[in-house]
Amino acid sequence: MTKTAWIFPGQGSQKIGMGIDLLEIDAAKAKFAQAEEILGWSVTDVCQSEDDISRTLYTQPCLYVVESLLVDLMQQQGQRPDLVAGHSLGEYIALYAAGVYDWAAGLTLVKRRAELMDNAAGGMMAALIGFDRDELEAQIQQTPDVVLANDNSSAQVVISGTPNAVNAVLSQVKSKRAVPLNVSGAFHSPLMAAAASEFEEVLRTVVFNTAQVPVLSNVEPTPAVDGEVIKERLQRQITGAVRWRETCEYFRQEGIEQVIEIGPGNVLTGLIKRTHTDLILKNVSSAADLSA
Repeated sequence: MTKTAWIFPGQGSQKIGMGIDLLEIDAAKAKFAQAEEILGWSVTDVCQSEDDISRTLYTQPCLYVVESLLVDLMQQQGQRPDLVAGHSLGEYIALYAAGVYDWAAGLTLVKRRAELMDNAAGGMMAALIGFDRDELEAQIQQTPDVVLANDNSSAQVVISGTPNAVNAVLSQVKSKRAVPLNVSGAFHSPLMAAAASEFEEVLRTVVFNTAQVPVLSNVEPTPAVDGEVIKERLQRQITGAVRWRETCEYFRQEGIEQVIEIGPGNVLTGLIKRTHTDLILKNVSSAADLSA
């Protein structure tokens, strides 16, 4: 059997119309209805609204619902991963896929996370592509109130902090491209400490089971199956960096041969293929992909 990792994209991968094809499946239709009861709004309506789909409050629950429904379909086909990981929000779907919590509990967590992050203000994030890592790390060390938030690959990162601090780093570090992100706050930085503290209250109420397959967390990209360890790592995720480059490197150490990105788009497999050319990469973004 081919040793396989399932990976799940986070905010930024959303697309208009995502998940609408799943309405043709009765079990998925029932979960869309259940999601509306939990959220108080319709995922399918938001997924067809250009104004709403990219707002953090709505984006995160929509991605959780769509990606988790694709997981359900894959599991119904008898597919099982040997390892799971998710990028930022994607980690919540990875935990669902690993059986760490039930579907409704996961959606409740994501709902609260989205509310807290949507209300965050006063911060900024920017992506850098094609840069000198030593120069960037030195500049971050010299500049208060800015951190490396997403270490996506050797050639792409995201920094996060106060607008003054982020712009100071951007002005000092040469890069091929520097792109400010359209987000409400400085996600994955210490500036999210208040949100992380509030999130801990709802996290405490959710039971985390032993994972059925190892999970690589964003803040600790080493395999874990213990529910309490996974919960502690998830709590740190709101303020901690997404160590995605290390996650991808670990695939090799673990002998992973195939990586399947489950969710809209191909952002994560796009990052992986530049540096891990030996891996088989696949994408499942719709029910049609599963049929194919």
